[in-house]
Amino acid sequence: MPTFEAWDIVKVPFPYTDRPVRQRRPALVIAAGALRSEHGLLWVLMITSAENRRWRDDVAVSDLGIAGLPAPSVVRCAKIATIDASDAEHIGKLPRPDCSTVATRFRQTLTAVDRTRATRQRSGFRG
Repeated sequence: MPTFEAWDIVKVPFPYTDRPVRQRRPALVIAAGALRSEHGLLWVLMITSAENRRWRDDVAVSDLGIAGLPAPSVVRCAKIATIDASDAEHIGKLPRPDCSTVATRFRQTLTAVDRTRATRQRSGFRG
């Protein structure tokens, strides 16, 4: 099985949230290591065309050559998926300057989820 690292850009069958199909598309590996070696899985963030409607947490990819992408693209930090590592094909690497921006935006997304959960727990919500 190929070895992947955080910040690798891969082509994978990325699941859609609004329809029961998967389309092979680029994605950013955010977790591999033990997740891959012990379970054969990768956590990835969706990469989509920069022409699509922007989301607040999107991060533009600054160097398409290094990334292995054919057109202007953004990492969509709110769209995470768990993918079987054997389905992934390495196509590039996220440019170094973009890594810290993606990490910050992804952390902000997770923090927002954690704040929502804490608010619900304080209000007695059980879900």
